[in-house]
Amino acid sequence: MWDAKRSGCEVLQELRGEAVKTLLWLLVTGFWLLLPSAASAQVNMPDPSAIAGTPLPAPELPDRTVTVRVVRERMGNNIAGQVVTLKVGTETRTGTTDAQGRAQFDGLSAGASVQATTTVDGETLTSQEFPVPAQGGVRVALISGIAAAAAKEKTEAEAAAKMPARPGIVEIGPESRIIIEYQDDNLTVFYLLEVLNNARTPIDIGGPLLIRLPTGAAGASIMQGSSTHASAKGDMLTITGPFPPGKTVAQVGFSLPQAGANYTMRQTWPAALAQVFVGMEKIGNMQIASPQLTDVSEMNSDGQPFVVAKGGRVNAGDTLVLNLTGLPAHSNTPRNAALLAAVVTFALGAWFAFSPAKARAAVDTKLQARREKLMNEVVALERKRRTRPLSEADEARRQRITAELERVIAELDRGAAA
Repeated sequence: MWDAKRSGCEVLQELRGEAVKTLLWLLVTGFWLLLPSAASAQVNMPDPSAIAGTPLPAPELPDRTVTVRVVRERMGNNIAGQVVTLKVGTETRTGTTDAQGRAQFDGLSAGASVQATTTVDGETLTSQEFPVPAQGGVRVALISGIAAAAAKEKTEAEAAAKMPARPGIVEIGPESRIIIEYQDDNLTVFYLLEVLNNARTPIDIGGPLLIRLPTGAAGASIMQGSSTHASAKGDMLTITGPFPPGKTVAQVGFSLPQAGANYTMRQTWPAALAQVFVGMEKIGNMQIASPQLTDVSEMNSDGQPFVVAKGGRVNAGDTLVLNLTGLPAHSNTPRNAALLAAVVTFALGAWFAFSPAKARAAVDTKLQARREKLMNEVVALERKRRTRPLSEADEARRQRITAELERVIAELDRGAAA
């Protein structure tokens, strides 16, 4: 049976959180990559399937030059002595890879459409078709055996994941983020955590991973996208084991209603935090400071300032201390208004509990309005993409909006079937 009270609260919470979701995606998936120090901190090898055959600008190469690198299964496993064909317009040129697996084609005509091809172990590898730049060059990689390697790795990983859990440790990975913003006049914090098990078998740490949130944390709730192993109650985030190989995602949001103009946030980590990354929407003179931060910078996105702070490793059992200053001061009027709104919401909730049909109609109205807004945003981004490639931030935002639109449509469909 449809739960009117629960669905209504969930929808209201999701609608209220749209602003922060946009901020999260900008900071987490695109914005921070613009920082050289952040980019250099990433040591993971690129996914071969993501770069295979994709032309990458190479301004360091001579003008009108294309290099084609041929590797087997992954970058670094170079194939030397491999014949490569480069189609240039209606003509073709051939080259042979050197010890680094690269074949270089110089002196091409600027603007000419080119495409690289080679055959490795009977597998034909072809790049995307792309124009030759007038300045600088282009690098492209042709990678053989990607599908076979991926299938083998998947089979091995599935077999290892079924093995009995063994004692070990996990860590909170370097892709984890702390996002801070104001929401409904409250300082609101989001932990986007990835708990990493780098072993090939499940790991038992001797119990659940318990993360007690900072003093004064209220309204903690698990966000969409989290693992079913994650739960929040009171000021405690619990992530149960055993932990499967790879990452276990735990995303929690909470508010700090007692924070004044200055607030010191202390978070003790029961497992090592590989790297500190904090993103904060800046209002007024808000700042972040801590001896544990190695870099604090500000940037703008569409006129909105953000503070981005990074730091090194925090060992298990240590406390991360963030000093937040210049927080907006508020009068009692918003608080009184919030109390009034809570009373009204309670009354409406009680009414909805006895009127499921009216509750469903109210929720549907909100969902329909949300659907229209999301569709308009998707259309705007598609129009923008037709004129020029989307930035990483815009592409991440487009993916987020599309996923949210699908969720809203699915919710409307479920309501219609109820």
